[in-house]
Amino acid sequence: MPKYVFSFRVPSGYAPDAGTPAEWQAWFAGLGPALADVGNAVTGYASLGEVGGSGSRMVAYSVVSADDMDSALALAKDCPVLRVGGGVEVGPVMEAAAS
Repeated sequence: MPKYVFSFRVPSGYAPDAGTPAEWQAWFAGLGPALADVGNAVTGYASLGEVGGSGSRMVAYSVVSADDMDSALALAKDCPVLRVGGGVEVGPVMEAAAS
């Protein structure tokens, strides 16, 4: 099954509150077996070129398995980052051929 990376972005002034970890844990649990790699938080960031518009920053990534882009987007639609004015960038993972 194809894999898709979710890049989680928040407004640049965002700060999590005490309930944020539990909200994310519940969302990840709801993804069930589609969650291929929970990923990691990003503790710092820099960017080059055009990146998702100004005023936002990447905070984490995850990898999911989905049949197609529409299915991946459906998995992302309830992401907690959307409730704080952030967004989820979704893209297919291109498997590199072993040399």
